[in-house]
Amino acid sequence: MANYIKEIRDLVGHRPIILVACGGALLNQKNQILLQERADTGNWSLPGGYMEYGESLAETCAREFEEDAGVKVEVVKQLGYFDQDFSTYPNGDVTQVIGHLFEVKQIGGKPLDHATDETLATKWFDLDNLPPLQFSQNEKMLALIKKLYFK
Repeated sequence: MANYIKEIRDLVGHRPIILVACGGALLNQKNQILLQERADTGNWSLPGGYMEYGESLAETCAREFEEDAGVKVEVVKQLGYFDQDFSTYPNGDVTQVIGHLFEVKQIGGKPLDHATDETLATKWFDLDNLPPLQFSQNEKMLALIKKLYFK
């Protein structure tokens, strides 16, 4: 059911809702992580987004990663989940996001080299030199990646 969140928002307006999101961690050979510059805020985040009704977590992660970053991925494993993050979007929408972080591997495509409706740019970053991030959940996810892979 595409546009599930829009349908819910049409019913409840800006009232707080709980959403499930998935993000993917893709590292290159230089141990840099791929991030997307978001079109809605101009901040950076892991490629990912909200689950549509009927999707699995892995399907959501793969779909959103390709939409946001241009890269076709396969989920390798779940790295963690984050459930105490509350956000207010620029349009006034309020959410509690249950975020799931996955390690992913590239199986096709390439990072976007042009802007889209959701992404201004994609870029590889060193985990010790990150740009301004969207939402505290991304900070927590990137800290976990650093802890798990670069002890």
